[in-house]
Amino acid sequence: MRLINTETLLLESFPDLRRTPPYAVLSHTWGCDADEASLQEMMVPSVLDSPTAAKPGFEKIRKTCQIALETRGLKYAWVDTCCIDKTSSAELSEAINSMFKWYQQAAICLAFLEDWEPEQPAFDHCRWWRRGWTLQELIAPRDVLFFDKTWAKRGDLASLCEKISKVSRIKEDVLTKERTLSHVPVAVRMSWASHRETSREEDIAYCLMGIFDINMAMLYGEGSKAFLRLQEEIIKTTPDVSLFAWVAKENAGPAFMGILASSPAEFSHCSDI
Repeated sequence: MRLINTETLLLESFPDLRRTPPYAVLSHTWGCDADEASLQEMMVPSVLDSPTAAKPGFEKIRKTCQIALETRGLKYAWVDTCCIDKTSSAELSEAINSMFKWYQQAAICLAFLEDWEPEQPAFDHCRWWRRGWTLQELIAPRDVLFFDKTWAKRGDLASLCEKISKVSRIKEDVLTKERTLSHVPVAVRMSWASHRETSREEDIAYCLMGIFDINMAMLYGEGSKAFLRLQEEIIKTTPDVSLFAWVAKENAGPAFMGILASSPAEFSHCSDI
């Protein structure tokens, strides 16, 4: 696991996860790749003086480190854009399979909602609530701090819990960890992702693996088969038959379909099972 030193902004490696120091983690929505700071760009000597430092993505890294250090005294932070070598398929697969645990073990999660204007009291319009990957980033951490586009803190999971529950359709006792994920029906967990989307078709399955405590190989190019594989793995680990409570969308496809859903959208009615 790589972490960013919050004082130097240099990357450091921690091969043994049992000896990983306390760290903050960033939850955000990606801009275009050109705006984000990659691992390779962060490894350049004197990165603070390089063109990378002018990128919007670098500012997210810098602010994450600053807030983690100044408010919590944390010497390390993890940001997905630069702490994973995305040119390595093996490392990317390992990271995606470990992502839920990494967020779960973080000392604090900073959720940056870049389209939340400072004068707006509501945040339900923000893109963060509609992205697939941010679902586990909301559920896994022990605590989440929410920041608007100016990096002003607008609240935490406890103070915003009722509002978060309404926009995410996740019950408050799940958000507060009073009820564990294993005690939430499979169909209900699927419903949380029913209105979320990902840039790549396969990611709508991959982003849910941690929520179901599933590990799978990453096979980009398999398309909709990824979500079928996820359901097959869930069947192997739980007797919960609510997995079959999905309802096909109108005009969704052929008249005859298999017993497994084609996407989380088909569980949209299952939030109160």
